[in-house]
Amino acid sequence: MAKALMIQGTGSGAGKSLIAAALCRIFSNKGIDVAPFKAQNMALNSFITMEGGEIGRAQALQAEASRTAATVDMNPVLLKASGEAGSQVIIHGKVLSMMKAKEYYAFRKEAWEAVRTSYDRLSNRHDLIIMEGAGSPAEINLMNVDIVNMSAAKYAKAPVLLVGDIDKGGVFASIYGTVRLLGRDSRHIKGFIINKFRGDMGILEPGLEMIKEKTGKPVAGVLPYFSDLGLPEEDGLSLGHGTRTGVHGTGEIKVVVVRLKYISNFTDFDPLSAEPDVELVYSKSPADIENADLVIIPGSKNTVKDLLFLRESRLEESIKRAFAKGVQITGICGGYQMLGRKIFDPCGIESPHQEVKGLGLLDIETSFENEKTTTQVEAELLQGSGLGVQASPGGSHSLKGYEIHMGNSTGDIGLFSLKRISSASAQSLDGSRNKNCWGTYLHGIFENNHFRRDLLNRLREKKGLEPVSDVADYAGLKEKALDRLAELVRENLDIEFIERMLKL
Repeated sequence: MAKALMIQGTGSGAGKSLIAAALCRIFSNKGIDVAPFKAQNMALNSFITMEGGEIGRAQALQAEASRTAATVDMNPVLLKASGEAGSQVIIHGKVLSMMKAKEYYAFRKEAWEAVRTSYDRLSNRHDLIIMEGAGSPAEINLMNVDIVNMSAAKYAKAPVLLVGDIDKGGVFASIYGTVRLLGRDSRHIKGFIINKFRGDMGILEPGLEMIKEKTGKPVAGVLPYFSDLGLPEEDGLSLGHGTRTGVHGTGEIKVVVVRLKYISNFTDFDPLSAEPDVELVYSKSPADIENADLVIIPGSKNTVKDLLFLRESRLEESIKRAFAKGVQITGICGGYQMLGRKIFDPCGIESPHQEVKGLGLLDIETSFENEKTTTQVEAELLQGSGLGVQASPGGSHSLKGYEIHMGNSTGDIGLFSLKRISSASAQSLDGSRNKNCWGTYLHGIFENNHFRRDLLNRLREKKGLEPVSDVADYAGLKEKALDRLAELVRENLDIEFIERMLKL
């Protein structure tokens, strides 16, 4: 069985995910066979494993940091919030059902069995497991239904490092309060990490000594505030509300991602922000939409509600005005469905609306079905697509991506030919185009370097700008970012203390 270390936080957003990713890379660099584990994740950013299972995007990133393939055992329980309907409960990568909070807590025994099964399998395959908690372990009203914090730590016999976010203020109070509320379970906490510090260490040091005196546990490290590492974010909090994010370089090409209420898999667009000539904006502003070079309608966990939101907020009119002006409009997954003529939901899978009129920019219709498509794919851009994308070096139009969607679309479809790697229906067509509007089910499509660069150069050409010849290597940039993150954490965290604790 593997040894294990758990990273917990005093609350959401403390930095658990990136610290766990950094530790995965640090121990991988030491030649240790390491893997990540999060018993239960609530996230709208998800990833599809090679076997066709759906897990949290953060665990996929941690697997990359570990230099190992992502599997469903790294995140056995995934919850995808869907508004008033509750959450979609995904067990071992496959959808089980929609549940409200009380229903899910009544399901705890079955969820816990899935957690134990996955941890045991993972532990038998690797030498070290870096575990991540969720929220705070000291939510006293939820301790009796916990399967992701102390229950998981105790099952794995994992010492715990508790992370506190000093940028939010009150970090020592939150650490001390967490320890006190945990009672006997606080014995599993072996040390603290202060995260997002900026300031004078001389002022902080007395607090480090005092928290050790009050709890009997040391501060194992103080991590500096760092941003813009170029790594995917776990949730939508980082997007703000109509604020501009991810601005790099000259900003000659303005890309606007419509900030939907139920936006999901917004990490699809991180590769665009890595380009030197792109200004990436997440916005609900009509002015941003109508003055963009590229408007993207992203994926959504509640496509119908977000479509109605576009209509009620009159952003539908802005999108159509942008289309009429010649602005390129692109829809990914749920956004692709919204761009069609109609969406049908006869079984009420997503909403009480059995039929909803779409934006009507693509000649397709979508019907929601009970079975969810989750698969990695290889795609070929078909000749005559009209996207202006050239063949990659070697003469291939081959692309990689993955599908996560409940609905299936019919109509004027034929941008891509798909080979589904982890699905019984191996071959199919995907994507639709109408003039300067196109859409696809393919998540991760912008991670294909030459495809992304050709699309941007087409937009540059339209503005009378010279094409950019250099092609950014997004996967390489992400690797370098993981290395930078690991180095920052290694320099500021007592790794020897952790190794002694784990007896490595």
